[in-house]
Amino acid sequence: MSNDRTRRPPDPWKNAQALFKPAAPKVAVPAEKRPAIPGAKEMVTLRIDRDVLEHFQSDGPGWQDRINDALRQAAGMTGDESLTPDELNSSNDG
Repeated sequence: MSNDRTRRPPDPWKNAQALFKPAAPKVAVPAEKRPAIPGAKEMVTLRIDRDVLEHFQSDGPGWQDRINDALRQAAGMTGDESLTPDELNSSNDG
């Protein structure tokens, strides 16, 4: 047997690693923000004074819509830019 040939490679780990291509670093791609459904409402948490809440709730159901209308008016958005459910469904009438 020849003495110039060893039975094992000097570093099996390095030899094994040399067989694989180095992986390219992955760049994190920001998630795409999906477009909102037209006319959909966004759920938020809002802290308002108790007397203001009681004022809007005193007229019964629909107080969230009344607060939304008051905020639209205060923001100068008097025209309702959102679509009604009938307008949303009109595209399905064919």
